[in-house]
Amino acid sequence: MARHVIAPVDELPPGTRKFLEIDGRPIAIFNVKGEYFGLMNRCPHQGAALCEGPLIGLAQSNNPGEIEYTKLGEIIRCPWHGWEFDIRTGQSYCDPRRFRVKAYPAHVEPGASVVKGPYIAETIPVSVESDYVVVEL
Repeated sequence: MARHVIAPVDELPPGTRKFLEIDGRPIAIFNVKGEYFGLMNRCPHQGAALCEGPLIGLAQSNNPGEIEYTKLGEIIRCPWHGWEFDIRTGQSYCDPRRFRVKAYPAHVEPGASVVKGPYIAETIPVSVESDYVVVEL
């Protein structure tokens, strides 16, 4: 599994998410109370940008009339049809046996270890086909 540096920690404070594309895959990174989670940003139901939906909690009940609200901010609801997924695991709460969203491990590393690399820079061929006027101030 390849490592991808996403952002400095201060650019992704608790309660926020960051959208990006990695190797052609739409990914969202979430910070939930200082813990980081990666999730494929595509709903398996009909392909919506899943991670653009609201973060909610999970309502559970063991007895009639008793509701416990857990996992606050850890459940993502699809903006199109309301399907719900756990951002920690990708588990579906609509049909857990058939559907899940790909979850990616995310964590914080010290800047010194990130700087070490090795990294391969993407290169783009460039050609200059005419002269340009340049001013120096």
